[in-house]
Amino acid sequence: MIKEGIVYYSTGSNYRVKSDGVFYKCKIKGRLRIKQIETTNPIAVGDKVSFYIEKNKKSKLGLISEVKDRNNYIIRKSVNLSKQFHIIASNIDQVFLMVTIKEPKTFTSFIDRFLVTAEAYKIKVIILFNKIDIYSNDEYKQLEVLNNIYSEIGYDCFQINARKKTTLKEIIYLMKNKTNMFSGNSGVGKSTLINTLFPELKLKTIEISNTHKQGKHATTFSEMHDLYDGIKIVDTPGVKSFGIVDINPNELSDYFPEFLALKGNCKFNNCMHLKEPNCAIKLGLEKKTISQTRYDSYIDLIQKDNYKIR
Repeated sequence: MIKEGIVYYSTGSNYRVKSDGVFYKCKIKGRLRIKQIETTNPIAVGDKVSFYIEKNKKSKLGLISEVKDRNNYIIRKSVNLSKQFHIIASNIDQVFLMVTIKEPKTFTSFIDRFLVTAEAYKIKVIILFNKIDIYSNDEYKQLEVLNNIYSEIGYDCFQINARKKTTLKEIIYLMKNKTNMFSGNSGVGKSTLINTLFPELKLKTIEISNTHKQGKHATTFSEMHDLYDGIKIVDTPGVKSFGIVDINPNELSDYFPEFLALKGNCKFNNCMHLKEPNCAIKLGLEKKTISQTRYDSYIDLIQKDNYKIR
């Protein structure tokens, strides 16, 4: 008998699927490995799937036979296989992107690459500036600059201490009745924040390395959890880099909201906002209505071919 369910846990070869309130251990039916050969994981957490239990098998192991069409997904280049891509999670309502000024430092290029991917797949992103309790005055000023850049573009931004629930009241309100994904560099405090809000999950956390002030991977594989008030949480492994995929370079500026708002004023319809005359984006840069760091991220993506052209 064919069952339908949602993938809650994925290691790349073993899956836990929830169907009618019951969890089933599943594997992929062989042909699915070829269906999406370009990704390192043909099935991701959040996927809606069809599966069946093999007859005459006492183990009750399910075989996933179909992956339903995805509403959206977050995808990035595979770390070790540059020509392949990895789906972090699918069918997400919103992502909380956690950012830190130090221990570890989140670079604007990482933030912007993530935001471009989310914009391309119409996924709402909320930016959480974490560890506000450890910053010096100068570091906090850096945080304020970033906060202003992204809030002025239209992103909801919050300054938090992931260990203090009093700073997280608005966050938990925004999570109700939604599938929420937490992402960011290793060590930014994703698991710490989730444990503060939902201590019953007891997610593993790892302290920052004293030598390099870099995060370590507390979460090894993506996993989804059901909580109260209709809240679903997808906890994902930390990522060091984020490669953009599946975006046409002629459309790249559409995924920078502040560029999209101005590009209609460019002299040329096909303006790439590089050396073309009468470019509204370049004019915005001169008037400081466009952030230099955002423009630098755009140029970096255009010049380094960090995405797959359709």
